[in-house]
Amino acid sequence: MKTITKKILIDRIAESTDMKRVAVKQVVQEFLDQVIVELGEGNRLEFRDFGVFEVKHRAPRIAQNPKTLERVPVPAKRTVKFKVGRRMREAMDMPSTSTSTGDTDAQTNQTDGSKIATTASQAESKFRVEMGSGVAGTIRADNTTSSALPTREHEVASTH
Repeated sequence: MKTITKKILIDRIAESTDMKRVAVKQVVQEFLDQVIVELGEGNRLEFRDFGVFEVKHRAPRIAQNPKTLERVPVPAKRTVKFKVGRRMREAMDMPSTSTSTGDTDAQTNQTDGSKIATTASQAESKFRVEMGSGVAGTIRADNTTSSALPTREHEVASTH
């Protein structure tokens, strides 16, 4: 899995639109600044088919230091939640045809019988995008794993 930076995206947009890189950089940065301003004001940002950014309020709570078992107060805070839109969800559901570095496992595509390489990290990140980062552990769907890939079950699922 590659990390795509803002610089790489700016270069791609500049190339595909035949705009100067400096102009694209200004537009992208202004867009990101406006997203930060609106979320800072508590507004909801909706981009059709892409997704929705919302500000959520977390209540204060008492946490526990796992090393010392000491109880620690955690203050209330605001956080940003992202809900995936239709086009992004469809793109995440489509199997990747390019291989990345890491352990791969060839799987059979049900529609045409071709082999598709999927890494464990791709399957895990797909689930995290769909479920958010508040999941204790990772659950992988049966169609994205094989017996060669290690799986961890959610705490609730392991108590049954």
